[in-house]
Amino acid sequence: MSNKIETINPATGKVIATYDNISSAEVSQRVKKSKAAFEKWRKLDISERTAYMRSLGRVMRKNKDEYAKLITEEMGKPIRQSVAEIDKCAWVCDYYADHAESFLRDELIPTEFRKSFVSFEPIGVVAGIMPWNFPFWQVMRYAVPALTAGNVGILKHSSISLGSALKIEEAFKDAGFPEDVFQSIIGDYRAGEALIQSQVDGVSVTGSINTGKRIAELAAKDLKKVVLELGGSDPFVVLQDADLNQTAHMATQARLLNTGQSCIAAKRFIVVKEIAEKFSKLFVENTNAEVIGDPMNSKTTVGPLVRKNQRDALSNQVEDSKSKGARILTGGKPIDGDGYFYEPTIISNVNHEMDVIKEEVFGPAAPIIVVNNEEEAIIEANNTEFGLGASIWTNNIERGSHLARRIQSGIVSINEMVKSDPRLPFGGTKYSGIGRELSEFGIKEFVNIKSIVVKDITSKLLVE
Repeated sequence: MSNKIETINPATGKVIATYDNISSAEVSQRVKKSKAAFEKWRKLDISERTAYMRSLGRVMRKNKDEYAKLITEEMGKPIRQSVAEIDKCAWVCDYYADHAESFLRDELIPTEFRKSFVSFEPIGVVAGIMPWNFPFWQVMRYAVPALTAGNVGILKHSSISLGSALKIEEAFKDAGFPEDVFQSIIGDYRAGEALIQSQVDGVSVTGSINTGKRIAELAAKDLKKVVLELGGSDPFVVLQDADLNQTAHMATQARLLNTGQSCIAAKRFIVVKEIAEKFSKLFVENTNAEVIGDPMNSKTTVGPLVRKNQRDALSNQVEDSKSKGARILTGGKPIDGDGYFYEPTIISNVNHEMDVIKEEVFGPAAPIIVVNNEEEAIIEANNTEFGLGASIWTNNIERGSHLARRIQSGIVSINEMVKSDPRLPFGGTKYSGIGRELSEFGIKEFVNIKSIVVKDITSKLLVE
């Protein structure tokens, strides 16, 4: 197996850079440094740690264009979306700088004792195993709350985004963070496994089901805390009273964000029969209006898929549906030329024997499932092994809110596409993972929730 890793520009197929794969011994040495850094970092007052986070937010904004171009070069995200990703990274820094102190304040609990309270204390070194599709945001949404809570972080990024990994580590240094409070190791899956089996104290993972299961298995040997975000097959439920013009527009955005390479992209479009034909027509019109091309061009809205094997996997899923009777309403094939482009695709007449329904589709393909009524729509929405996000489209907000409670997922949006937000907990159910990121819930995933009880010494004991 090669000890070199190449990063490739998916818009051109050309090699960007080559990196050496870190050894297991080097991983252990890095973790030892993290352990030493933790002992100092944990002792800082929360106000000192939040000041570092404000500084990191300023670094993100200052270098926004540089970071965005690197994201687009390494994984093909349209440049406007890359810029928005960095803006979001700065936001999460500011959010925890503003709120972490209140989130982590001791909680007094009324008991018969003189004083009872709960404290929230950092656990140590938290490893991050992160993916390529949001190469800055995924890292920051794990690292910022973990570090603000007093932990230190060590990142094993996707082999696709190694330039981003190093640039993120540099950003922490530019923000003035103490040495080794945040580190990045460069390697393939072997480095990730070595990291999990080292002396880290917790693990945050965003990736595939198989990746999550493997990391959870390794972490369980030493009972290490894990948070897993493992993807989804999000339903986009369109009821008969939805505003179809707005809904079709948002359907396109929800499916094609990051060229469809998002865990929380809408992936199954469940539409009530009486409006299915009109919705499908509008969905096709909106999809065909998207601009495919060079992701560095600010007018581009759909870029390449991240790698050839990713495009091949999508193509196989679409061909499987065609062979089983699906109808392609638009798109349906790879685009010839340089890079790993695929036509935005909408598929009708689908069933549960097709891979586009059974599997997570990580690319610009949208299957439309027609149901008779809203009851069938909810049953269909829950008919998946995933449970990350979902959206419901209706003009009846009360009904939408009621139906949202029946959908088995970590997030449900009504008349809005699913998005992660620093103010709200993010995570899923079923095979979409365990644990939560972001908000007050996220910052408490990697802390020791400690109960402390204080009882008065009686006067009799004082005499004795």
